[in-house]
Amino acid sequence: MRIIIAEDETRSSRGLHGMIERCGDQYHVIAESSDGQEALMAIRRLHPDVCFTDLRMPIMDGITLIRDARAEGSAVHFVIVSAYEEFDVARQAISLGVDEYLVKPIMQEDVRQVLKAIEKGTLREDVTGSDGGAKSLCDRFPDVHPAVRKALRIIETSYGEKISQKELSETLGITQEYFSTLFARNVGEGFGKFLKSYRIDRAKEMLRGGASVDDTAIRCGIANVKYFNQIFRDLTGETPIEYRTKNRDKKV
Repeated sequence: MRIIIAEDETRSSRGLHGMIERCGDQYHVIAESSDGQEALMAIRRLHPDVCFTDLRMPIMDGITLIRDARAEGSAVHFVIVSAYEEFDVARQAISLGVDEYLVKPIMQEDVRQVLKAIEKGTLREDVTGSDGGAKSLCDRFPDVHPAVRKALRIIETSYGEKISQKELSETLGITQEYFSTLFARNVGEGFGKFLKSYRIDRAKEMLRGGASVDDTAIRCGIANVKYFNQIFRDLTGETPIEYRTKNRDKKV
């Protein structure tokens, strides 16, 4: 994966460069630019897969960079890295097709998660919406706070692992109480209930493909199969086996 960095602070650029390359040999930083205009020229010349960009840069800011690149038809994945958690700017960035908005100081895990999501295509991972259309969580909730957006991305890429509200809020650099309030306000339900429903939605996809109940439970991050059966029935009105029997190989 070919990556460029648009960042006017040399120390920040070097730090991000190191974090990207520590994520794996498949990630290569091919250019570093100190302003948006220079970064746009690099995008035209090098056709990178991903561009990490700051918002506030001389000559051309990050939003203008993204807008101009999109106007030229560039399909590069943009990841904003900013010291400012600006909600209005985040909404504007999302409307321009930005894949992620990371708030400084960023951590190695932040970079790993977003690169993993881009590489695996889970930034646009199919999630069946109520209208039958395929949507990622960030497509379903496009106007959420940047911290909630990051939480949704972590849920999408790590729902098969242990995810606690406490650890997630620490990762986001906010208190658990604030995260709980913020998530419920932006998404419309509490974090625990949302995560449970998301896991069951993924489980339904696996069961439709013929996966075993035990394997499905584990892959969805619920090691206790008895508990998995219970919450599946609570949310769907059927046991996993009943659901699989009725819906196997269906795409709905």
